[in-house]
Amino acid sequence: MKKEAILSHELVPKHEIITEEEVNSLIKEYGITVDQLPKIRSDDPIVKIIGAKKGQVLKITRNSPTAGEYYYYRVVI
Repeated sequence: MKKEAILSHELVPKHEIITEEEVNSLIKEYGITVDQLPKIRSDDPIVKIIGAKKGQVLKITRNSPTAGEYYYYRVVI
């Protein structure tokens, strides 16, 4: 399957690597450490496609009919 097809599929939410400043803001806001974030494996197809490396944090933008747009964060392991 081509990269574009995977990224544009209706069931695949938007994934993006966030900056170190955004990570620091996130962990400060929620009073957590990066290790406490949900994990995503480095061999996940989306991680490979966007070029994320171990230790980086991904921001996943999801849409919900009731909640609207919301964000989910995962650390690459």
